[in-house]
Amino acid sequence: MSRALRLRAWLQQTLEYEPADLARFEIALTHRSAGGVNNERLEFLGDALLGLISAQYLFERFPDADEGTLSRLRARLVSGESLAQRAAAMELGELLALGPGELKSGGFRRESILADALEALCGALYLDGGLESARSAMLPWLEDALPAQELLGELKDPKTRLQELLQARGLPLPRYSIESVEGELHAQHFRVRCEVEPMAVCAEGEGSSRRRAEQAAAAGVLERIRFEP
Repeated sequence: MSRALRLRAWLQQTLEYEPADLARFEIALTHRSAGGVNNERLEFLGDALLGLISAQYLFERFPDADEGTLSRLRARLVSGESLAQRAAAMELGELLALGPGELKSGGFRRESILADALEALCGALYLDGGLESARSAMLPWLEDALPAQELLGELKDPKTRLQELLQARGLPLPRYSIESVEGELHAQHFRVRCEVEPMAVCAEGEGSSRRRAEQAAAAGVLERIRFEP
């Protein structure tokens, strides 16, 4: 079976979509390594569309969520990792046109290539059938990729959750202090201490930046507070 026929069958079976112009979808699944016309322009368009579709979906699904939570949810949905996981589940890699080098190195499994292809596919759906076609095809995996309502609070970063917890208890904010910085300027490693003095709780965290180390330390404090008697 030719690639065009396989692609048409895949669109019909996986997305329940009948393409008006199959050539758009062939381009959407053609990596630049294959030469000629590739999916980079469609990827640009699809990236913007996925941002819009996911923003509207989240806005409607979580009416009580604030802007910060919605932004974090959208970032999770349209992250390269999330897109690549969905593309792999849809077996999109088997339809990709890749150059010899990418084929040899397993490019059809590479996260960045899969994520870009899914974005380009969204762009092709929009051009072929309009915004509603793109939305209808993308919504099912958006729904599958999100956590349950009760887990929304866990999407906040540890520093934010710790701050909100302490404020709710009428306690002062935690104190962060750098314990050590190691390594060259371009590859530093930080160790940070987070302390909540009124509760006599502290923890240390490490990371490749001060921010990451602080987040790790805050997560450690949250764990200690969670298991307090």
